Amino acid sequence: MAALEPAVNALRPRQLPLDLGHVPGLSRDDLVVSPANLAAVTLVERWPDWPAPVVVLAGPPGSGKSHLAAIWSEIAGATHIATAALATGIPSVEGPVLVDDADLAGHAAENGLFHLLNAAREAGVHVLLTARRFPSAWGVRLPDLLSRLKAAATVEIGEPDDALLGGVLTKLFADRQVEVDQPTIQFLVRRIERSLATARELVDRLDRHALATKSRITRQLAAAVLSETDAGQGALDL
Repeated sequence: MAALEPAVNALRPRQLPLDLGHVPGLSRDDLVVSPANLAAVTLVERWPDWPAPVVVLAGPPGSGKSHLAAIWSEIAGATHIATAALATGIPSVEGPVLVDDADLAGHAAENGLFHLLNAAREAGVHVLLTARRFPSAWGVRLPDLLSRLKAAATVEIGEPDDALLGGVLTKLFADRQVEVDQPTIQFLVRRIERSLATARELVDRLDRHALATKSRITRQLAAAVLSETDAGQGALDL
């Protein structure tokens, strides 16, 4: 711990960094592909040559489902329907449809989702549903809806592997015009939670500190920031 003291002390900034409002890129060019998401990427890029009218894209939080769904939505010109809307009425269907977090819609939305899938089938358009789990684990009560979901094609995104996390970290830093060497990237990959959301948050923290202290992002600094986080001190006081 003594070796980290200089870096930990350096976490106290010398100037306030500007909040430049970095928004995560959700285009195809921003996507990092690895074995963890290759099957899902391949299916999205095959559209409209899909194996079924309805596709369920499943994966844990922070695995990149929303990024892939946004790419498909752009390609297909899809309408994004919120799960809450399914509980209040039956949306009209005129083209491809995206429903995020379909497994979180709850029983109140089952009738709306069932009619949405029927309307999409009648219109001959595709539906992409994102979820944390496959439909068999959603606890669906409506038998007709469960039957429709069982007929859907399913593709899973696994937890980000080392290649995906490393590639995402490298790209996130590059997007901010921050150069970080690969040993530091790999150090971070071995230490952080397997989540792309966590990777984005960490890059933001390190970048804000580097701007505030006019310092480079090194392995020593990364270790100090992670140590503060592990100690439960929360976000850096920038």
